[in-house]
Amino acid sequence: MDRLRTLAGGRAAVLLAVAGLAGLIIAAALRPAEGRAAAGQDWSPFVLVAGLLLIGLVADRDGLFRYAGEQLGRAARSGGLVFAGATMLIAAVTVTLNLDTSVAFLTPVLVYTGRSRDGAADAGSALLYGCLLLSNAGSLLLPGSNLTNLIVLGHLRLTGGQFAARMWLPWLGALVVTAVVVAIGERRSLGAAGPADVAGPEGAAGPDGAAAGRAAAPPARPVLGAGLAAVLLATATVIALPAPAIPVLLLGLAAAGLRLAQRRVTAGQAREVLSLPVLIGLFGVAVALGTLGRAWSGPAALMGHLNGWATAGVAGLAAVLLNNLPAASLLAARAVSHPFSLLVGLNLGPNLCVTGSLAWLLWLRAARGAGARPSLARASVLGLVAVPLSMAVALGALALTGAA
Repeated sequence: MDRLRTLAGGRAAVLLAVAGLAGLIIAAALRPAEGRAAAGQDWSPFVLVAGLLLIGLVADRDGLFRYAGEQLGRAARSGGLVFAGATMLIAAVTVTLNLDTSVAFLTPVLVYTGRSRDGAADAGSALLYGCLLLSNAGSLLLPGSNLTNLIVLGHLRLTGGQFAARMWLPWLGALVVTAVVVAIGERRSLGAAGPADVAGPEGAAGPDGAAAGRAAAPPARPVLGAGLAAVLLATATVIALPAPAIPVLLLGLAAAGLRLAQRRVTAGQAREVLSLPVLIGLFGVAVALGTLGRAWSGPAALMGHLNGWATAGVAGLAAVLLNNLPAASLLAARAVSHPFSLLVGLNLGPNLCVTGSLAWLLWLRAARGAGARPSLARASVLGLVAVPLSMAVALGALALTGAA
């Protein structure tokens, strides 16, 4: 079954890449000027996320995420405290390393952290679903936290610090509301028994939780080297520079290259984490829709007649129908009247459905790889409650700060 899923996922990635390349060719052939402008707006987010994913891979191989998860599971005596700590961990990784990095590397860690509390294969569902929903909700703070931020920012020319000054309150509100919804919806898993003697991702026996009951080994100390340095440098770069894509990519390549030379990272791991067919496919589709948004005045006319609340609603719906990256390229092809409200819809709306963002696909792959059995229906039910509430709070916060 796992092999069939892998093959199906690989074919879907190839089909997406083909669709993206076809979109690029059509845009270049029919509307070359608009196509160049769309590509110019869209290329830097994809370059940036490639660099952040490589940095995340190095940080993961250095044991930073695993160590944080093990410490969280051991230190907290109640499920509520574990979830609160996990929320802060997810928020920190999402803000600094992008939501795709968060779901790709934290999902397995949190699956094992939840399982270690009672040894059951389905334990810790709050942590499992929280990793996805909180990663999307926590991606409003910095430009690099979500590719949609950078696509929309193309018209604003803000540094990361200027962006954060406008978005910190909406980000905090959306994160807290989403956390509360997940905690209430999955409260039974938070009431599970205290920590069992499971060592963590590398010490667990596998998806059946058979290692429960063994004497726990002390948490392996992380390597405080290239991974941590790259995380700190990338964060500072995203905050300080209005165009951080190339510097962050170089940081990622340097960190991954060092670990490749030391044989602590393999080329196969780098290829897998980058998911180049998916990135190429999404880039091509985004450029094609960005070209359409420049050649056709319809989307710009629609957005120009909407207030901030309606802008966020249209953006959330478009994210579910088109995926948030192509939707951002289409809706932000021309200057937008309410860009921050647009980002609220594009970043929070994807929590409604698997079609909303790349993060869903990465989350599914990571969760299944860790032996979990995530339910898309359950995640969407939680999203149906969390999205309207978190969007309302975030938009209210925008109004308070005057950024709406």
